[in-house]
Amino acid sequence: MNEPFRAENCSIARTLDVVGEKWTFLVLREAFSGVRRFADMQAITGAPRQVLSARLARLVDEGLLRKVPYREPGQRQRDEYRLTEKGLDLYPLLIALMHWGDRYLADAAGPPMELTHRDCGAPVEQFLRCADGHEVGGPREVTARPGPGALLSA
Repeated sequence: MNEPFRAENCSIARTLDVVGEKWTFLVLREAFSGVRRFADMQAITGAPRQVLSARLARLVDEGLLRKVPYREPGQRQRDEYRLTEKGLDLYPLLIALMHWGDRYLADAAGPPMELTHRDCGAPVEQFLRCADGHEVGGPREVTARPGPGALLSA
């Protein structure tokens, strides 16, 4: 029998505290596409200046992006935003959201973007696998058990 979990240390909730907002995901989308500069991110995402500034600051504070100074000739020094390893680890999450949107929300013409493997050109797919290499088809094939950090209800 499963014991009820307390939610205050839920990894999903903690992750959403960091990235669970539309503008944050759009900033990350652009960072994964190679966009590094504030003005470029603002132009592409359409985020209000204050919102974008706040999201970038939070992503830097959380260690998902790092600031790298640059200076255009004749201009003042500014910062670029580059993904850290912690930020790069969010790539599968963004791809999962994109694939879900492609499946359920795309226009009749199809997905707006296709991802392919740079080396061979094949479409990129996502799969869940257990540590022994078995493909996991969905949530009905998974059992949740308390981990070492679980807080169980009394």
